[in-house]
Amino acid sequence: MSQTHPRVIVVGGGLAGLAATFKIAEAGVPVDLFSMVPVKRSHSVCAQGGINACNKVARQQGYSEWLHMDETLYGGDFLQHQPPVYEMTHWAPRIIDLMDRIGVPFNRTAEGERDLRLFGGSLFKRTHFAGASTGQQLLYGLDEQVRRYEAQDKVNKFEFWEFLWPILDDEGHCKGIVAQDMRTMEIKPFLADAVVMATGGNGMVFGKSTMSVICTGSAATRCYQAGAWMGNPEFMQVHPTAIPGEDKCRLMSESARGEGGRVWVPGMKDSDGKWQPHPNSGRHPLEFPDSERYYFLEETYPAYGNLVPRDIATREIFWKCQEGFGVGGGRMVYLDVSHLPQATKDKLKAILEIYEKFTGEDPTEVPMKIFPAIHYSMGGLYTVYSEEEREPVPGDGEKAIGMIPGDPSNMMTNVPGLYAFGEVNYQYHGGTRLGANALLNCIFDGLFCASSVVNHAQANATATDLDPALVERVVQQEKDKVQKLMDSKGTVNPYDLHRRLGEEMTDACTVIRTEERMIQALEAVKSMQTEYENVCLSDTGMWTNQNLSFTRALGDMLIYAEAILIAAIARKESRGSHYRPDYPDRIDDPFQKTSLMKFVDGKQVLEYEDVPTPMVPPRARTYGKT
Repeated sequence: MSQTHPRVIVVGGGLAGLAATFKIAEAGVPVDLFSMVPVKRSHSVCAQGGINACNKVARQQGYSEWLHMDETLYGGDFLQHQPPVYEMTHWAPRIIDLMDRIGVPFNRTAEGERDLRLFGGSLFKRTHFAGASTGQQLLYGLDEQVRRYEAQDKVNKFEFWEFLWPILDDEGHCKGIVAQDMRTMEIKPFLADAVVMATGGNGMVFGKSTMSVICTGSAATRCYQAGAWMGNPEFMQVHPTAIPGEDKCRLMSESARGEGGRVWVPGMKDSDGKWQPHPNSGRHPLEFPDSERYYFLEETYPAYGNLVPRDIATREIFWKCQEGFGVGGGRMVYLDVSHLPQATKDKLKAILEIYEKFTGEDPTEVPMKIFPAIHYSMGGLYTVYSEEEREPVPGDGEKAIGMIPGDPSNMMTNVPGLYAFGEVNYQYHGGTRLGANALLNCIFDGLFCASSVVNHAQANATATDLDPALVERVVQQEKDKVQKLMDSKGTVNPYDLHRRLGEEMTDACTVIRTEERMIQALEAVKSMQTEYENVCLSDTGMWTNQNLSFTRALGDMLIYAEAILIAAIARKESRGSHYRPDYPDRIDDPFQKTSLMKFVDGKQVLEYEDVPTPMVPPRARTYGKT
């Protein structure tokens, strides 16, 4: 008998997952919410700087939702589909209003208006913030809303559960998932009429990153192996300012630059007035007079200065260190907030305390030492949408095209019933994400596209009709994978293999990418995939076995790494965060396209899809460089 009451599964407890759960439950559809960690510990909690939106104060500067869209497209080097970006930026003010109403403590001006700060990629103040812990405040606010529905039995939270595989019916429609309890190690199926993947990025593919250590990309890769496509996997953002660490890199938010922080390196001018590396660059930073401080971003990009987008700041920092300007001749530059007024330092208190905690130095007195680190996945699961032309609102251009609210296709993958929201969705950021657009993207996906998920689930409420034998086959497939790892008598240490993968990917496919080095990395990754068949677990117990979870995810990371490299090698141009000195220019013909990766019969296949530009024509992305 057909199921009369639809059910939805959301995988991922960050902002995108919570926003989706909130709105789906509000529509009266029960939700099972899965997360590897308590939802209030999801990686969204680490987002520090802010969330972009036009408000009346920004509008008084001459800003508008259309300009926000234009900045986003320009920042992404015009690789996004424009209607979703139009919709997101025009929804942004409403999202801020909602977050304010549910209790997010946004900073206020003396007049009581929501305060705004500058952020990279804009000359307008349009970034709302809650101190330097904006992601945490947004996450906690949405979690409170979800807990209201949890108390009404409309939401079931499955914390400490790991997604293993989507359940597809005979027609290829997603009808649930198989997941594992990370404590008891029990593997179970869960049926639903729609599944939302909101599992974030894949920083662990690169070893160390600013992402949490659970951000392996394995959930997306498992969907990929099950038939979902990937879009633009080669586009990885490297954040220009991170604190290097032995275990991982810790983010130093762009808000430090947005509030007036200045990036510099020790230097001296020669007789021709050109900067040269300082012969004693390793001495204490406070010993350098201003005449020996090379503020290279301000000199190279006078219009934007320290507010250039992340990919540009990253490359400039990387190049300066290559040229010998790094602190002590090494791979570090200074990010200086010591000159800022105390009130501004107080706004940045949360991130400055992080620096002091992990380095022992007080950044309010001494400039911080930072270097770029992998930070965000612009690519991810491929999704579609439905569009409609609108009457332009004041401030728009001549033509306005948005998404059709509630259309079941919005942000659905090529697998019917399987959706992707937030960072795991490739749709909104193109070649480079603007700072403070991530929180917006996550919440927008969850709020706007939840009705699409509900409508699909209500029209396809047949999950309970699924053949039990089909479900059991998927469950057994995952149990067999576990048993194979448990029985392995191999000699390869998975943690050492992961270290080598991270080093290879970081060297070959982050800031600077050349064909020769990426081909070398691709061969190394394929060799590592062979080695992976010989891994050995150090823990074969069946209670909270994190060794098993990590080793299983490592196999997925190796597949994801191959997809990144295949697409990066084939894209013979420089666009956004994908910079190739062997092809230093953006080449719209033929690369104004989405890289479409498909997993077919165990092999990865690259295809391309055109990216139309109906509202904003592409233009050179220079940011006023001298």
